[in-house]
Parts: sequence; structure tokens; C-alpha cells
Amino acid sequence: MCEHAGAGVTLAVVSTENHRPDLSESAFLKAARGEPVPHTPVWFMRQAGRSLPEYLRVREGVGMLESCMDPELVVEITMQPVRRYGVDAAIFFSDIVLPLKAVGVDLDIKPGIGPVVAEPVRTLADVERIPDLTPDQVPFITEAVRGLVGELGGTPLIGFAGAPFTVASYLVEGGPSKEHAKTKAMMFGAPDVWDALMRKIADMAAAYLEVQVAAGASAVQLFDSWAGALTPADYREHVMPHSARVLERAGALGVPRIHFGVGTTNLLGLMGEAGADVVGVDWRTPLASAIPLVGDRGVQGNLDPTLVFAPTEVMTARAAEVIEAGRAAKGHIFNLGHGVIPSTDPDQLARLTEFVQSYEV
Repeated sequence: MCEHAGAGVTLAVVSTENHRPDLSESAFLKAARGEPVPHTPVWFMRQAGRSLPEYLRVREGVGMLESCMDPELVVEITMQPVRRYGVDAAIFFSDIVLPLKAVGVDLDIKPGIGPVVAEPVRTLADVERIPDLTPDQVPFITEAVRGLVGELGGTPLIGFAGAPFTVASYLVEGGPSKEHAKTKAMMFGAPDVWDALMRKIADMAAAYLEVQVAAGASAVQLFDSWAGALTPADYREHVMPHSARVLERAGALGVPRIHFGVGTTNLLGLMGEAGADVVGVDWRTPLASAIPLVGDRGVQGNLDPTLVFAPTEVMTARAAEVIEAGRAAKGHIFNLGHGVIPSTDPDQLARLTEFVQSYEV
């Protein structure tokens, strides 16, 4: 899609009214908008699956990308933690590279490795060969979201997309990377190729979110898993404009926008400035330190995911500290400081959910 939102966004805004139920009492949406809440809302990143035995059963023998393209399976997996925990929001079950797969990029998610790209992007011609994402390439997303909205009732659905830097890193490196050396080499040494690639991915991410919101998603989260590898100056110059491009188009849809990255203590202010209504904070940064950095915005987080392996009283005591710190923010959505660890005991997450929702605000 083109740089400006144009008719696609207008159509999306109109169509959401046909699918989204009344969510005016949602604690999650109230917190995201900075309004008073009946209780601190809670959901968990990577709650859709990961540690649930029912997830493992339905995924048995089904590849990750295959499962993300099966509407019935997406609905079932997304609903599982909502049924089990009664969390305040559902996160759409997907993967950050799914839009690339949908437009024909040759990639797969290898168990124990992650996304692997057959032909990494190196040149401007490589970028130009990647098609733009259009709604007719992802009909299974529309079907899954509409099915979910019908089942979720008063629980909002959060749309999902990978941020341009993280997706670009997979495309350039050919797979996961700790150093992001090839990615940074392109960013610094071939700025024309980098800019074209980031624009391509930003438009793809925005279009992907627009499809989800048009079908009924009530909020969106942009995941930038690898942004913590950047300095503030490099993020501001080479990445922030493209994340802002995604968040601006999402903002035109009238839904709250959450922006999350890992290891981004030094970037929290910039990630907010990029266009977030709520800034996700990973567990490395105390929430009390993060809140002044993000300004007049909500925060999301940020219990260390390993604390669910501690005795319940230790976990809940630390959760209480997070909730108390969150009182200073414009709005606070409780979450882990990253995704649910696969070996997490689901019963412990249930206890954590109950504790947070019953904590006096």
C-alpha cells in the first residue's frame, strides 16, 4: 500500500463497526486510553499457546506458519488462555513473518531455530521483488479475527504485527541473529537499500494491522524484538520513522497502539514518540524508572517471566510492586516483561491473573 493511508484506511474504519461488540467497560481498553479502571487489566505476551497442554495437543504435527493460516486453529489457540485464565485481552495468534509468507517470500519457521529465509535480502532488486501485502492475500486473517470477535464477547482482541527493524533483520540475516551484523552493515553502508526495505516492511505491517482492525480487533501491538540492539541515535535516524509510519496508520483506525521491544531501556522515550499510546517495558527496566521516560502515555508490563517459577507468595509480592509502580503512569496494563516461557506452569499464571485482577486499585 502507498505511504498515505488513503481509501484503505477509510474502508477499514467503516467496516470495524460491523464486527466489534460493545467493549466500553473493558478494563484493558480503559487503561490503554488512560481512563480510570475497575481493576488493573492483565494479559500475557505469548499467552496464546506456549505453556498450555491444550495448545500442544492441537498443534501436534502442525507447522507454525501452517497453524497461523488456519482460521479455526487460530481461533482455538487464541481463545485457550482466555478460557483458562480469564485475562482482560486476547492476543491474536500469529507470527511476525506471516505477512512475508503471505506475499510469497520463501521462508519457514524451523523448530528450535526460528524464521529462516531461503534467499536473504541484499540488494535493491531483492527488495523490489517483495510484493506489497493486500487484504486478498490474507483472507484467513479476516476470517479468524471475525470468528474470534464473535467468541470473545466483552474481551477485546489485540492485533499483532512485527516492527520493521525486527522483520528486516530476519530478511537480511536469513534467520535469527545475536549481533545483527549484516543488518547493521546494510543500515550503515547501503542506506538506499535499507530505506527501501524498511518502507516495504512498514507498509506491509500497517496493511496487516489494518486487516485485523477492519475485521474487529480493538487494539494493536507492534513487536520490535530486536530494537534493543540499537543506539538511540541509530534508532532515531534509521528505524523510528518507519515504526512511526506503521503506528500512524494504525492510529488512523481509532484503536489504542502498544509498542514493545526487548532490552529497550535506552529507547523507551523514542518508542513512545514513534506513535504509541502505551509503551511496553521489558523486565530489565524498573517500571518506576520507565514511566518518566515514556511521558504522557500508558505503560505495559513488566514482571520478570521467570518469577512464575518462584513460590507463589514471592511471585505475587513482586507483582504487587509492579502494580504499585504502575499507579504513577497515565495508564497501566499488567503483563510479563517478555513472553510466557514454554515450561511455565499454567496454574501459576492463573494464580497471577487472579491476584492482579483482585488487587485493589
